[in-house]
Amino acid sequence: MNIFSVREIIEFAVEIEKNGESFYRYAAGKFPDEKLKSLFLTLADEEVDHRKKFEGFLEKIEDYAMPEAFNEDYYSYLRAYAGEKIFNKKLPEIKKPVDAVQFALNAERDSILYYIEAKNFVLADEKKIIDDIIAEEKRHFVKLSQFKF
Repeated sequence: MNIFSVREIIEFAVEIEKNGESFYRYAAGKFPDEKLKSLFLTLADEEVDHRKKFEGFLEKIEDYAMPEAFNEDYYSYLRAYAGEKIFNKKLPEIKKPVDAVQFALNAERDSILYYIEAKNFVLADEKKIIDDIIAEEKRHFVKLSQFKF
């Protein structure tokens, strides 16, 4: 059962990368720790690279007609999850560096989980694109989880 077009998921990915870049630049300017600032600026620059890569995917994929029959509840769940968890542009009140890293870890984890779920709802030959997106998110999760204060 395919209810998402890969185009839609990639468009979500582009928005997630924009939000990620904004957060990382915000966090880089908030704390004086040079190591942390460097990490966040690197991640922000990588979000820009990811966004450009994903926009390149959009130019290469073909649109197709979506199937009529699908589980409306699950479709609504995935859309709500993307809207609430990932696209939420309201930044929490971050006062400590550890809170910024934890917020970023949670956002990267939520993105990974979202793409893993969404991957079940695209055509088989499009799953590789979603796997590429998941790999990018996992790299950020690893960088953040390895950061030492």
